[in-house]
Amino acid sequence: MIEFYKIDKLLEDYDFLDIMVVDIHGKMKHVTLPKSYVSEKTFKEGIGFDASNFGFAKVTDSDMVAIPDLLKMYLEIIEDRKIIHVLSDVINPLTGEFFNQYPRSITKETLKYIKKSNVADDAKMLVELEFHVFEKVSYKTAFTESYYFVENAEGLGEGHDYPRANASSYHLNEPYDIHFELRNNIVKVLENAGIPVKYHHHEVGIAQHEIELNFMSLVDAADNVTLAKYLIRRVASEYGLYVTFMPKPIFNMPGNGMHVHQYLEKEGKSLFVGNEIYNLSKLALNYTAGILKHSLSGALLAWSNPSTNSYKRLVPGFEAPISASFSKGSRSAAIRIPGYLSKADTRIEFRTGDATANVYFFLSAMILAGLSGIENNYDPIEMGFHSKGENNKEFPLNLKDVIIGLKEDNKYLKTFPESLINKWVDTKLKEANIIYSIPVPKEFELYFEL
Repeated sequence: MIEFYKIDKLLEDYDFLDIMVVDIHGKMKHVTLPKSYVSEKTFKEGIGFDASNFGFAKVTDSDMVAIPDLLKMYLEIIEDRKIIHVLSDVINPLTGEFFNQYPRSITKETLKYIKKSNVADDAKMLVELEFHVFEKVSYKTAFTESYYFVENAEGLGEGHDYPRANASSYHLNEPYDIHFELRNNIVKVLENAGIPVKYHHHEVGIAQHEIELNFMSLVDAADNVTLAKYLIRRVASEYGLYVTFMPKPIFNMPGNGMHVHQYLEKEGKSLFVGNEIYNLSKLALNYTAGILKHSLSGALLAWSNPSTNSYKRLVPGFEAPISASFSKGSRSAAIRIPGYLSKADTRIEFRTGDATANVYFFLSAMILAGLSGIENNYDPIEMGFHSKGENNKEFPLNLKDVIIGLKEDNKYLKTFPESLINKWVDTKLKEANIIYSIPVPKEFELYFEL
């Protein structure tokens, strides 16, 4: 089993230094240096890389420098080799400053903005990771054929014997929960890496699982979700299994969200506990209204649900919110106030997002949307957002529409440079144009004989 540990100081005994960089989509990439090449200069001046292949820069202006963050180091032991992995920040060598489009830069600037606002010291985030596990995966798109195929012994594919799961597998127990031990080992690795876990369980769909992390500070939450996705796949690969966080990998079954429980904190105390509806404070209601307002325009969804597949999850009937609403205990509301908590633990849960998001951008944009609600004193009840679930304030539900919303509604994104917003718009419109131009098998069933 993979040995991966959070470490607090640089070790003298290691073989490789692995510098980890996040691309524009939030995917972890890396460059690895043998110890013989590493010097004190490496940690101070970093290592150069081609940022054009990370989606951030043009080929004609692509040189960037990755600077190791020594507060985010991890030791991996593989047989007789010791590898130190380290998350990095990115510097623009032309200016000597942190690159303002890099995901970690955005999140760190958002934390500074929170503090500068004098509203709070930090935002605390608890992120739920939902994913599917498959034993076999294949897919192809060509001129003459288009298909995907997935298989899992719980009941996906053919030739599987009893026991089999079914389409209502929430908190499924053994022997039907065949990947229970996989999740146990994933959680062990996550905790060794310093990522706090609340619990894990089988989710509603066949082959669907959830690992719920615990509350963390904003920057730690973004770093740890990114690292957790990487480690979940690493552990699964040792079992010969494949993991996907796709929002909707299987037709007519529940999809994978990335729900975010959250509250603002000042001097160690939550600012969301109060005497308004559902034990929320007025500030929490303002914050809620800001998130829903900028989701309704599509602008926030462009960061929280940035794939065409996202909108195959956001359909009626699968506990996936499709309209701007908040309520207590409702899993159909875009923002749910958990009904099982005491007043002292009151918080909100944004249920709309999914893990195709770059979590650095997603969490930052969501918090900035909430802060805009506080700054403008928005009232979610007066704005018509108070609802158990679906209402007449339906989100734009395709990628092109939410990108149009982002183009029109982005002033609240105080820590996002215009160049990044424009780059995101261009990148996502290209993705949408590709997907919406490809015939799918169901269209043959519907239209071939018309």
